[in-house]
Parts: sequence; structure tokens; C-alpha cells
Amino acid sequence: MSALSRYRSTLVYIALIVAVNWGFTVVPLVKMPGGEMWPPLSLAVGFIFVVRDFAQREIGHRVLFAMLIGAALSYVMASPYVALASAAAFLVSELADWLVYTVTRRPLSERILYSSLLGTPVDSVVFLWGIGHLSVTGVAAMTVSKMLGALVVWWLIRRRETAAAA
Repeated sequence: MSALSRYRSTLVYIALIVAVNWGFTVVPLVKMPGGEMWPPLSLAVGFIFVVRDFAQREIGHRVLFAMLIGAALSYVMASPYVALASAAAFLVSELADWLVYTVTRRPLSERILYSSLLGTPVDSVVFLWGIGHLSVTGVAAMTVSKMLGALVVWWLIRRRETAAAA
């Protein structure tokens, strides 16, 4: 088995961190009712939380190093301003996500759902605070956006688990 296939989820996880941070610097924000700004790329962040769970299955607790690599690459390849806010958000939310995923002894689909339920709002608060746009509306919009991605993957894995149990 090649290193590329052995660490596929980990490499995808690092690449997604860099890609979404770069995207936050080039994709314009969308104005919401009430004047709040919403970053459309927050839809992709929910998938990153789930890919992190798969990366943890590959490399265990070293997934935290993969997150730091993604943050460092983001600093160089994306806006340092966004990369720092993102790194802080990832660090706090991914630690919460990692803790829930690690401690829970539930089926994979449930661990993905629970870790995303905790990690996505934490990520939203820290990121928006880091870029100076913290608001209840912004946090709610980003959290819902991120959870949509996580819910799609949760549903697919849940279906697979149910089919395997039948």
C-alpha cells in the first residue's frame, strides 16, 4: 500500500484546510438580511470536520499535527489575516471535535454527528471573532452552513451502517 493511499484522508484534510482558507480570501462575502456578511465557503467547513474524523482513524492523535500543517500552509498560501483566524478557530474547534470523537464509543456516524455539533459553533465563534465580525447572526449562519455538510456525510454513513447491520 502506498503512502498516498495509506494517508489519503489525512492529505485531503490538510488540502481542504488550505483550500478553504485560500477561498475565504478570494470568494466574496454575501450580504444577509440585517447587514451581516456570510462567507459561502463556510458550507465546505462542515466537510472538513468530517474528513478530520477519517484522518484521525488513519493517524490517531497525530491528526492534531495535520491540522497544524494545514494552518501553516494556509499562512503561506492564503491571507495571513484569515489564516491566523482560521488557525485559532481550527485549533479550538478541532480540539473539541477530537475530544468528542476520541472519547465517545458510539458508531462512526454518531461520533461524526456529535463532534460536528460541538465543533462547528465553536469554530464559527472563534473565526468570526478572529476576523472582527463576531455577531449572533453570523455565528448562526456559519454554524448552520457547516452543519449542512456534516449532516450529509452523517446521513450517508448512517445509511451504510444500517445496511451493514441488516
